[in-house]
Amino acid sequence: MNYLNEVEQKVAESLLQIKAIKLQPKSPFTWASGWKSPIYCDNRVTLSHPAIRTYIRQKLSQLIQEEFGSVDMISGVATAGIPQGVLVAQDLGLPFSYVRSSAKDHGRQNLIEGEVISGQRVVVVEDLVSTGKSSLVAVKALREAGCNVVGLVSIFTYGLDEARKNFEDAKCTFHSLCNYEALIRVAASNSYIKESDIELLEKWRQDPASWNPEL
Repeated sequence: MNYLNEVEQKVAESLLQIKAIKLQPKSPFTWASGWKSPIYCDNRVTLSHPAIRTYIRQKLSQLIQEEFGSVDMISGVATAGIPQGVLVAQDLGLPFSYVRSSAKDHGRQNLIEGEVISGQRVVVVEDLVSTGKSSLVAVKALREAGCNVVGLVSIFTYGLDEARKNFEDAKCTFHSLCNYEALIRVAASNSYIKESDIELLEKWRQDPASWNPEL
């Protein structure tokens, strides 16, 4: 079992404390995809908590500097990645853009909002990565606009094998402040879940598409 670093621990504790992440292994949520899930994540809740919001901004900025060095622009993924990306761009003193889920159907029909210059080294900011598909749509759009997307960072990832493969196939480096494995360990140690729930939660991550808590 891997050692939890200080950031994973702090972010997991914070997300659980403010109920940005809820764990209900015996009473699962239903995602838009139709998947049954024991976890629900809404990191937009962090924006309402200044101390947690500040910590996440600082650690995302630090992660970008450590992993990618000099960067020309930060880009957020609509919609939840936009405020997190703005905070990071402000922290680093960098230009900001964001990528829509689809192009506007009026005006200039923009997919990317903000000034984008070909050749810019860009890091994409997400709040949450599940399969990675929507994140990589944004990466693709920026690359097609001429940007050199050096990687993507997020607050939290479910750590799904599908996401790993999708990022590898897209040749996009990906880092997250916290992940599902760390969250489960912190949740168990702080009595958010019972020890008996852990196996059920781990099974979901192995095969989320067909997971059923009653089987």
